[in-house]
Amino acid sequence: MRTTASWFLFLLFMPNVARADLLGPLLKSVSRSFYLTLRVLPAPMRDPVGLAYLLARAADTIADTSLIEPTRRLALLLAWRAAVGGDTREDTRAAIRQVADEVAGQQTLADEKRLLESLESALAVLDQLGAADRAAVRDIVVTLTTGMEFDLRTFPAEGSGDLAVLSDASELDRYTYLVAGCVGEFWTKMTYAHVPRTFEAAEETVIARGVRFGKALQLTNILRDCAKDLRIGRCYLPASMLERYGLTAASLLEPGASLRARPVLAELMATALAHYRAAADYTFAIPRSSIRLRLACLWPILIGLQTLRLLAQNDAWLDPARVSKVRRNDVYRLVAGSTAAVCFDGILRRWVDRLLDDVQARLGPSSQTVVV
Repeated sequence: MRTTASWFLFLLFMPNVARADLLGPLLKSVSRSFYLTLRVLPAPMRDPVGLAYLLARAADTIADTSLIEPTRRLALLLAWRAAVGGDTREDTRAAIRQVADEVAGQQTLADEKRLLESLESALAVLDQLGAADRAAVRDIVVTLTTGMEFDLRTFPAEGSGDLAVLSDASELDRYTYLVAGCVGEFWTKMTYAHVPRTFEAAEETVIARGVRFGKALQLTNILRDCAKDLRIGRCYLPASMLERYGLTAASLLEPGASLRARPVLAELMATALAHYRAAADYTFAIPRSSIRLRLACLWPILIGLQTLRLLAQNDAWLDPARVSKVRRNDVYRLVAGSTAAVCFDGILRRWVDRLLDDVQARLGPSSQTVVV
């Protein structure tokens, strides 16, 4: 058993290879497409952003391991949040070791298992960051885990057969902030800290756009994954919105629900499009000379809008066998095309505007009403 004193010795003498492995091969193996974005970031931003991703990904794996009952997952998640926040009490450290034993043992993917077995090393790397970066990373993980806690407290166990639903648009908006909008805020603060003089606008304006950037991506994920989430008891489409169209969460599981619920899809996609416009403003405010930072923002916008386009033309969007997912080859084409055009605002603007207009046209006039 590692005492508090031996823990600090571990921090002091931890080999650099642990840091290199965590923020290199392990991060690459668990981050999938995000790793493309991470590697193109300006060098000073990579470690804090990459580590924040790893810490949050570990929390997400804890929260989503359905073979462990929800109350136990919640207890382990809260212990992980406390540890990331700097709690070095022995009971907290013991809980982290239990995560490695209980949750890692339930993982079918070797990379997820290795991540959960590396939690103490990840905490050590966190303590090696500068004070400002360490505080920012802790803050974003606390916010993200608050969103995960909300999921565990709000929705039933995955195999229970029960179904819960968010109440209204404001609850959905708060949720999208907790699990993604806050990432845009964190990203912006990292940019101000490590790539100063990037933005000319007032910081609060840029942060607000960054928050909407994150919300755009999360709304896209919610709509894309709606069919799967419904079947594990989670409906993120607000009950008040469903009621306006004569629907309930349970009715979304019925045959023909995709067409009946299309007005709900159109309304939420319109909100997402408005957020994407703010995300585009955020991106085009980055100087053309900041190629890496521009690309890191462009790629999720283009992939997200392409996902919305697939959703808009998917008449069976509530069928789990008909997921609207951008193909890997199409992602590579988006990456290549945007890299070639990154310094040409006119070309990029027309590209983004064309995607926005195409999604809008596929949704029809009803999508003009937006609640933001």
